[in-house]
Amino acid sequence: MARELGSTAMFVAGGTDLYPKLKRRQFEVEALIGLDFLDRRVTNETIGAGATLADVASHAGVPRGYGQAAGLVSSPPLRNAGTAGGNLCVDTRCNYYDMTYEWRKAIGFCIKKDGDICLVAPSSPRCWAVSSSDTAPMAIALDGIVSLTGPDGERELPVAALYRDDGIDYMAKQPSEVVTSLTLPADPRTRTAYVKLRRRGSIDFPIAGAAVAVQLDGDEVVGCRIVLSAVASHPLEATAAEEFLKGKRVQADTIREAADIAAKPAKPLDNADLSHFWRKRMVRVVVEQALAEATTRTAGSTVKLLGRNPD
Repeated sequence: MARELGSTAMFVAGGTDLYPKLKRRQFEVEALIGLDFLDRRVTNETIGAGATLADVASHAGVPRGYGQAAGLVSSPPLRNAGTAGGNLCVDTRCNYYDMTYEWRKAIGFCIKKDGDICLVAPSSPRCWAVSSSDTAPMAIALDGIVSLTGPDGERELPVAALYRDDGIDYMAKQPSEVVTSLTLPADPRTRTAYVKLRRRGSIDFPIAGAAVAVQLDGDEVVGCRIVLSAVASHPLEATAAEEFLKGKRVQADTIREAADIAAKPAKPLDNADLSHFWRKRMVRVVVEQALAEATTRTAGSTVKLLGRNPD
């Protein structure tokens, strides 16, 4: 059906992101292809794309950080409807794009829909809408693998290869392909955490976030992945900070230095909630808190950051 209908159709699973955008005329399609048939099972290593975020968050066998990320998406009613596959594929966001049709028409539209310039960076030829998935950064940090099914058959792809650094053409999968499952390799040495910054404690999309997966041998870091959310058009991996941590012992000053390094590639723009200057400074804070939580097993996935002095 997707191949036959082409750009006139879209897939829908939970619809928590799609339906509001249809109401705002951000997407204009003639048909919706339902994905209710997708696998909803959740095991220790494999998550069906049709599983609700609520089921993922409450499953004891899911890696702790991934469960945190799923449990911090939006609000309880939306987590009961939104799916694991849908959150991996969630549309990029921007203050100039995620508005009503009338509002967007009044400012002349933007390059992502109906316009020809990016209103965030008018001199840029590309769209700078930000990746706003909570689960995608954590899946990348865990070396996750997605299974895709399309008209030409099935294939597997690292989650890290699923995204492009482009606010419009943000997914590397074919338009007619469906994410059917996510596999998260198990490693007993891996400790994980996801810290999300948003204005309110519920409902809001991230305005900065950090997903970390750390492999420890005692208190020595033997491997590390740090992936940032909501600071680029794709989940942004802090590779320099990862290399810095390898071989070092877990100490407060080491974590702080790694967080400083991780924040450097983050370049938030004025296209999300709150000041982009402040969001840039807070990237270091969320990375530091995620690393501390992962390496010390501290409890609590909701971290209140508003009002904290990042210095």
